[in-house]
Amino acid sequence: MDPVPSLDPTRSLADATPVPFWLDDPARPAALPALTGEEHCDLAVVGGGYSGLWTALIAKERNPSRDVVLIEGQEIGWAASGRNGGFCAASLTHGFWNGLERWPDEIRTLEAMGEHNLDEIEAAVKRYGIDCAYERTGELAVATAPYQADELREGAELLANEYGSDAVFLDRDEVQAQVKSPTYHAGLWDKNGCAMINPAKLAWGLKAACLSLGVRIYEHTQATRLAAHGAGMVLTTGYGRLYAGRVALGTNVFPNLVRRLRSYVVPVYDYAMMTEPLSDEQLASIGWQNRQGIGDSANHFHYYRLSEDNRILWGGYDAVYDFNQKVSAEHDQRPATFAKLAGHFFETFPQLEGLRFTHTWGGAIDTCSRFSAFFGTAHKGKVAYAMGYTGLGVGATRFGAEVMLDKLDGRSTERTELKMVRTKPIPFPPEPVRWVGIELTQRALTRADANEGKRNLWLKALDKAGMGFDS
Repeated sequence: MDPVPSLDPTRSLADATPVPFWLDDPARPAALPALTGEEHCDLAVVGGGYSGLWTALIAKERNPSRDVVLIEGQEIGWAASGRNGGFCAASLTHGFWNGLERWPDEIRTLEAMGEHNLDEIEAAVKRYGIDCAYERTGELAVATAPYQADELREGAELLANEYGSDAVFLDRDEVQAQVKSPTYHAGLWDKNGCAMINPAKLAWGLKAACLSLGVRIYEHTQATRLAAHGAGMVLTTGYGRLYAGRVALGTNVFPNLVRRLRSYVVPVYDYAMMTEPLSDEQLASIGWQNRQGIGDSANHFHYYRLSEDNRILWGGYDAVYDFNQKVSAEHDQRPATFAKLAGHFFETFPQLEGLRFTHTWGGAIDTCSRFSAFFGTAHKGKVAYAMGYTGLGVGATRFGAEVMLDKLDGRSTERTELKMVRTKPIPFPPEPVRWVGIELTQRALTRADANEGKRNLWLKALDKAGMGFDS
């Protein structure tokens, strides 16, 4: 192919297929039939993403005799679980710093629980033979401005001195020895706190694991109503009804069946692209032998990683919320964002000029005002929910599944006693105030990135109100 001129990075997008790379796989399993008529079970799980899949799987592991049914409105893993970047992080709090700001008295416990949760995910992948290209590479935060390098160095010192972290600070030469980019000033490598996965294959593998334990799964079965029924609950679906003693809701960004929860999350769209496979020479030109996931340190940040066949997934930066935005396939493609991302890609890796992108896609993130999940029950404890992961749910959803099951089983555990679990974020106001607030925040974050990270009065007010965002 002709080389892509550096002055026109959009040429790299000319042949891109507008579908999520991970889901564009001939090994994608066929959908199971929809639920028809009436079904009965002990536990009904609504949602066939990670949240629902982990809940169903762990429910059977805890009690093999429990009759579990999982229903999914479309196909297993088709939404966020099949189109994310594949960063399976240990953090339960959307990063250490967000957790430290909100739950300083619990942060050591939360970090330990997060590490244990990631270990349990790794163990499940091995136990069930899930072929999801699991690599415990860690994650590299890179500074693309001098002030960010100072922040990373100070953060590394605090983590090491106060919390015993083994995260490693890398100066300019050291970070360039890991991954070569003219934009890097420094880095912070968390060597054990993140794994890279093929996200769709993880979802499909969890589906197979659930089926192997006797979970009944119905796809193309959307729940339209949830109501009390005797001592249990009943879910109305397109072709039938599902009666259950208990219900776990793993619908996240989609409108919750418990209506009072809907104001707690908004759908913010995130976008990603995948390159063609790199040649040996191209890969050598950037190094990246340790295959870490990478994220830069701005408010509007990029995340990127290598796939199993040495493509580069490149995403992030734009986080899009339109007035009164709903989850819809019409938002899955955004050429203006892809063009912007392509320009940023070749600024980061100019040595890859000529590389082309093969796939572009977007998806909705269930964003809440504290940027990490919240939990609770409804219908007198017969219904549990976990939602609001804000883009860092690949690993944390397993923890959320454990919380939901603890609550449904009436168990008081170390998890359920956490302040993080017992409290909720501030709900978003109705439109048009919601859109105005999000727009003001986006603009303020852009200004902060251009002003050495300095936060204006609006961002400081959000910080004070517990709604601040810094990563």
